[in-house]
Amino acid sequence: MKALSKFLAVAALAVASFSLASEFPEGSPAFVSSLAEAKTKAKAEGKPIIAVYSAVWCPPCQAMKKKVYPSSEVKEFHDKFVWAYIDTDLKENAADAQKAGVTGIPHIQFLSKNGKEIDKQVGGMPPDAFAAKLKEVLGKAK
Repeated sequence: MKALSKFLAVAALAVASFSLASEFPEGSPAFVSSLAEAKTKAKAEGKPIIAVYSAVWCPPCQAMKKKVYPSSEVKEFHDKFVWAYIDTDLKENAADAQKAGVTGIPHIQFLSKNGKEIDKQVGGMPPDAFAAKLKEVLGKAK
């Protein structure tokens, strides 16, 4: 019975890890799933953070996920930021969403490598406008 329990726990963890990776189209940035993980990674790598507050039921959020983040215009910025995709429907993300002032989604918060807010964007936008926003944020992050 213990062996079966261990197997099921490992299988559940593997499925959960795979589901986060598989929910993004090919060519998307490497998203982490929590703000805490993004902050740790940003400090270690010396990069600013893009915290995307989103939900599966939000059409503009899903459009950004499928068409904007993996777009050719945005690809050049994938390695310049630490990307966090934060599901606002999960209880464990409620405090971070409240602290970020999320009142509508998609809510994209741009943070320095030390976790200080640089800028934010509420609502969807096309790839070229989002790329321009990323360039602007990089300038402010220096």
